[in-house]
Amino acid sequence: MDVSILPLQRMLNVRAGENLLDVLRAHEIPVSYSCMAGRCGTCRCRVVSGNVLVTGSRETNAPAATGQSVLACQTTIVEDCAIELPEIDEIVVHPAKIIKTTVIGIEDVTHDIKRVRLALSKPFEFSPGQYATLQFTPQHVRPYSMAVTQNPYAVEFHIRLVPNGRVTSYVANHLKVGDTVRLSGPLGTAYLRRRTTDPVVCIAGGTGLAPILSILRGMAEADMATPVHVYFGVRSPRDVYGTHWLDELQERLPNLTAHVVVASWDMSEKYRRGVVTEAVGADWSSLKGWRAYLAGAPVMVDAASILLRQKGVANEHIYADAFYASGV
Repeated sequence: MDVSILPLQRMLNVRAGENLLDVLRAHEIPVSYSCMAGRCGTCRCRVVSGNVLVTGSRETNAPAATGQSVLACQTTIVEDCAIELPEIDEIVVHPAKIIKTTVIGIEDVTHDIKRVRLALSKPFEFSPGQYATLQFTPQHVRPYSMAVTQNPYAVEFHIRLVPNGRVTSYVANHLKVGDTVRLSGPLGTAYLRRRTTDPVVCIAGGTGLAPILSILRGMAEADMATPVHVYFGVRSPRDVYGTHWLDELQERLPNLTAHVVVASWDMSEKYRRGVVTEAVGADWSSLKGWRAYLAGAPVMVDAASILLRQKGVANEHIYADAFYASGV
């Protein structure tokens, strides 16, 4: 049977029952992938015509029809079809690894956020904006975003401590320098797109600043001159952190403008007051032609996504990996 690959205009002859990602890799089709297990979303593509089976759906072997987005690693080819790959000039191939790391630093950056640094036992490749799963013990496992760009020595995470949270209580009360942490990844699709000159808006809530810092640092390393506006929203002045990192990045990225938005404050504070999405809405009548990176609580990410689409940002240019609070 024939599988047409768009926009490359490639026609592949394959057997029924083959895995789509395996087929793409075997034919050396440029495709982004990472975990190969349906978790990270990196290999997402779209069914343009025909039908496929999605093995990772709630319903085993559920059909996916024309126009539906699928993950190539979870897709089985069953008939002639056409598949569209997104952003083929921004291919990311970081096969997921499990790496032993060692805690080399634990620092309080606010009353409820810890900066945790882990030394790497071997190289860990990732793109700015991606995340990894940290296993502190077999019972304490959770995903967190890297706050730095790739380097051979260490990675950094910002962890907000949730009252009575199972994993974050362990981090707060038991984790210490010298402990071993198992790192799995990288995961996620909200990574930096370097091959574009489109202006960029980043919207972060709380520790969602971590992947945004990684993206900004990646932009600085790539000498990207595109205009970028960062909106960082928190609940109160004592939740603000990382502004010195943003100041440092403004020296490396002259077209960077940072906005810190606080939901509640006293009049002596220097930050903008309100909800972060309202600040974006007030500042821009149109964001057509822009790209957006979002990070934070799902309710914020959802609200920001709706706002950005209303302002003209193309849906395929809104990049977000929302994290849910379950088991924190």
